Amino acid sequence: MSTTTDAGPATITLTEAQLDPYITHAPTRRWLTGPGLPGDSGLFTFAGLHGEGLRTVADSTGDPGRPLARDLRDQLVIGGLVGPRGLATESVLLDGSTGEISTTYVLRDRHDLMHRRPLAPSLATLARFAAATDELASLRGQFASYAGRFGPKAVAEASRQLLAIFEEGTGGEPAPYWKMAALIRPLSLVAGPGTDSGLALDLPARLLDQEFGHGRMARFEDVDFPTTLIHEPTRRFLREVGLPEDGVLLHLDTDVPLPTLAEYCADADSPAELPEGAGHLLRIAGLAGRDHSLVLDGRTGAVLDWHEPEAALYPLNTDVSTLAFTLWLLHRERAIDKDLSHELTTHAYDQLATTMIQVLASVDPTGATPAAGADWHYWTALFQNEAEAIL
Repeated sequence: MSTTTDAGPATITLTEAQLDPYITHAPTRRWLTGPGLPGDSGLFTFAGLHGEGLRTVADSTGDPGRPLARDLRDQLVIGGLVGPRGLATESVLLDGSTGEISTTYVLRDRHDLMHRRPLAPSLATLARFAAATDELASLRGQFASYAGRFGPKAVAEASRQLLAIFEEGTGGEPAPYWKMAALIRPLSLVAGPGTDSGLALDLPARLLDQEFGHGRMARFEDVDFPTTLIHEPTRRFLREVGLPEDGVLLHLDTDVPLPTLAEYCADADSPAELPEGAGHLLRIAGLAGRDHSLVLDGRTGAVLDWHEPEAALYPLNTDVSTLAFTLWLLHRERAIDKDLSHELTTHAYDQLATTMIQVLASVDPTGATPAAGADWHYWTALFQNEAEAIL
């Protein structure tokens, strides 16, 4: 096995001897001894080949003698999908006789729950699709023209371009993983870096109105703000753009002025222990899930998750602009899935959850990254819990 770094990302190749007796498919043998597998991909990792070489699913389960479906037993484990921390990911499988690529969760104690999901017809196709997706993420190569372009039009054009690449290599029927990549990953292009707003993002005008409906947007007036909300870009965003009265993820109370966290907890039946600076923290809304509140730091504009049972604050989003993007992203994903008759959530919600977290992290790392010392984050935990419920 060798790793080359002469031109571009490192590639992982195998020798003819290492392919025997596992791989008999001639084009696959030529690919693994020639172009090889990408050693640096945002979607896949093939690092396991360095230490273990080719191995079958039967070998990977740790007990080859236990019952295992015949179509899984001799599949070769060549890598895995890259996923956020804490979210289980699938192994990438290669059929040594046909060259087809699929995925599965290797479950050592529940072989009956293991099944294959199609990914690509060949290694060449897999590498081409992965390269195109990585180029979109970094706005280079085929997607270099999108650098500096933002908004719904850029999203739609990039989505069509990526989907066309995937359809060309699969007879018009890409696997759900690639279909969701084409529909979800370009959503990161909807908002550009904040220049006019003074926030992390400049959202397109009326983006939230068009997504949620003008009548479902809550906009605030100066009389709604306590004097401790001194971060002017945040005040302006809440006045002019507002937040969606989602009712599912976000429960706004628009009947009373926004309370500070100290005021909110003082009115509770069982007042919680308050964090330092509670008088400068605004309780904006309730979040889905028991005992979670959306809290805003009136001095900096940072958006936080207040978990009352722990009396703890956790980072939620960088500011209200990235919070709005997160809510838009979640709503857009559900609308896309509905248009597809729930194809994505029915057949591959775990893969969809990983894709969504990666898109959110690319726009707002705070929105998808646990704080130092924490092992979870509100949005990623939300995705993870829903994904694990269907595995």
